[in-house]
This record gives sequence, structure tokens and C-alpha cells, in this order.
Amino acid sequence: MGNKQTIFTAQQLDAYQDCTYFTRKEILRLFYRYRDLAPQLVPLDYTNQPDVKLPYELIGSMPELKDNPFRQRIAEVFSEDGEGNMTLDDFLDMFSVLSEMAPRDLKAYYAFKIYDFNNDDFICKSDLEKTLNKLTRNELTEDEVRMVCEKVIDEADLDNDGRLSLEDFQHMIVRAPEFLSTFHIRI
Repeated sequence: MGNKQTIFTAQQLDAYQDCTYFTRKEILRLFYRYRDLAPQLVPLDYTNQPDVKLPYELIGSMPELKDNPFRQRIAEVFSEDGEGNMTLDDFLDMFSVLSEMAPRDLKAYYAFKIYDFNNDDFICKSDLEKTLNKLTRNELTEDEVRMVCEKVIDEADLDNDGRLSLEDFQHMIVRAPEFLSTFHIRI
């Protein structure tokens, strides 16, 4: 064995493999990505499951997220505290869902949560407005935003309640083949 560093126990690595779409090698690569964000906070030995949480400011500055207009929402949705501060488990979950291997339904579920800004389990008109303004970086007029939001709700709201449920959203995503290619991060 020599001086080979043990970061995780075999059981921990097995558990991470079971609950993500990653190989052991990818899990270790992501661990080092997490650690590189704050080497002074993240120990090299995770066998005793240290209670470490990296602040959103570090997570949001990662190359994979820093240019994404939804970076704050993504971090909030995947963080256990809901504020974007991430444990290693949160970090692995986020990368797993955003990996190319994650299934469409799982991606749609998390996209829905990201676009549900008020966390009421529906995407309402104000959620759509925020989403559209982030996507277009506020380049549309209020009238254009209103028109697009009305059109989306008109076309995707299957039960005509004026808002999108997860079911409505998933139905809409099925008709958008480009969704899978845009809702991912490469590791």
C-alpha cells in the first residue's frame, strides 16, 4: 500500500456509485474539484464523514456555473440548506443530475425545481417571467415577456389552472428534444 491516501472507505465509494451516475474514478475527480474550491476547509480524509459545507460564493464561481444565469437557483435547489452552501453529497448530487447519464425524468424534475422560484411546486406566471428574464438576460420588453409567458401557459397548462405542475412541465419537456443536450454539465 505504501503512502497511498485513503479518501473514502470502500463502502462510501460503493454508496456514492449507487446513488449517482458516476464511476469511482469520476467520484474521486469530483471530490478533488470540490476540494480545490477550498483546500483549507475540505480534508483529504472523508472516511469519518466530516461536516463540511462550502459557501455558495465558491460554488457559484466554478467554471461550470459562473456564466449560467441560473447558478444561484441551481445551487439553492441542490443544497441541503436551500441557500446554495454545499456539502460534498450536495455537490455530487448536482453533478450527477446534470451529467449526460442522468435520465430525462430526473433532469426534468430538477429543472422544474430550479424554475419554481417561489418553491410552491408550480411554475406560475411570475416564475416564468423570472426564468425568461434570466434566459434572455433582461433583453425583452415587459410586453414581450408577458406574451411569451401567456403562450407557454396556454400551450403547456394541461389542466387549465393558469400554472404549470410538474406533470405539465414534463409533458412540455418531452416535446423539446434539445432539453437533454442543454441541461447538463461535463465533468
